[in-house]
Amino acid sequence: MLQLGAKVVILSDQYEQNLPIGEYGYIIAYDRNADNVFDYVVRVPKSNRNFLVPDEDVELEEMLLQVEAERIGKEALIDYALATHNEELFHRVMRGEEAEPEQENAAKEPMSREDFIRQVNLKAWI
Repeated sequence: MLQLGAKVVILSDQYEQNLPIGEYGYIIAYDRNADNVFDYVVRVPKSNRNFLVPDEDVELEEMLLQVEAERIGKEALIDYALATHNEELFHRVMRGEEAEPEQENAAKEPMSREDFIRQVNLKAWI
């Protein structure tokens, strides 16, 4: 259940009541009538009206911004992987796997001198 005064965005119009889809509003009351399908009363400042809406029709603005930021970050990683021909990064992003920290692997296993020189030469060659 969303908090009173929370800023929400109207995502859909499930009961076709001409809601302003895509507009933001504020939750000003709960509809506590058990016989009613609506959960909230939302004030939409742009249209200067109050609307009764079910829970499925609204979403917190912060959640939508977070989802959009994650999507943009994923797209940026995919573009970077394609531009640098980094196949491992591309597959990791597409499968949704988490990145493995390289520092933890280095701390677990001490590297021999030859392995260290090989890695330095490899990085210098790239």
